[in-house]
Amino acid sequence: MNCGIICHFGRQLGARLHPSTTVVVPWNMPETRPKVLFVDDEDNIRLTLGMYLEDEGFSVTSVATVPEALKRITEEIFDVLIADLNVGQAGDGFTVVSAMRRTQPRAVTFILTGYPAFETALQAIRLQVDDYITKPTDTDTLGDKIRAKLAEPRPEHYIQSKRLMQIVEENIPAITEQWLDNVNADAALSAIKISQEARTDHVPRVLDVGIRIAAGDKLAEMETSAARDHGIIRRKQGYTIPLMIRETRFLEDVVASCIQDNLLSVQVSYLIPDMIAVRRTIQVLLEESIEAFLETPKKK
Repeated sequence: MNCGIICHFGRQLGARLHPSTTVVVPWNMPETRPKVLFVDDEDNIRLTLGMYLEDEGFSVTSVATVPEALKRITEEIFDVLIADLNVGQAGDGFTVVSAMRRTQPRAVTFILTGYPAFETALQAIRLQVDDYITKPTDTDTLGDKIRAKLAEPRPEHYIQSKRLMQIVEENIPAITEQWLDNVNADAALSAIKISQEARTDHVPRVLDVGIRIAAGDKLAEMETSAARDHGIIRRKQGYTIPLMIRETRFLEDVVASCIQDNLLSVQVSYLIPDMIAVRRTIQVLLEESIEAFLETPKKK
């Protein structure tokens, strides 16, 4: 019966510490061993699984954080990536997979997880993760699983890179839908009883303006006027300024999530300026809306 990584290394460490044992550990294997980048923020798992893979004939580099992993990916060539699903933050393992797919597309990628939920599985398929490694890890089959993936033909994964504004444009309906779900889940915002259309009608317009500003257009009077009208409408609907700020924050969060989900295809050289342009546009339009919100209504 497989007793897991800890039992395995109880035996292995004992063998190394007592010379009388007949176990021979291949410490001096040639550097043609497959190179593995192992990313996990749990010290005991990094130690034990890393040692197991070394004993299985792999050359292992273990790191604890996403920044460390990204640095290694830019400095070294690896044959295999094993990334914990949640390195510090939920889903951070996919960030590492995205970076590896972009810079070293022939590397075999694994996600290490204790609960391969349906949503996570869909994300892994979309990012072309090669396989899962579940916790607790079956050490009797792990080495064979990695070697089997390495033996498979490894075609280059060509992924068309896009500007951030193109990705946002393609995902406006999905962003709007996710934003609405978040707003409806918020007690204070959902307490304002208006139609879904009245709640969301400004979102595609704001995103469209942000896309055009990122592409080099100037903010037109028509857009600022529409933002001011939005502020007046929100006042009549019973919003407060904090609630307007909150729903704008939800929009920024959903856009950021869209970026995260599409990191593999974003043109990195334009990522920061495009993000700044979109976020700045959202903030400028919010300021116009708040200014109009605060104006004293004209008496008829």
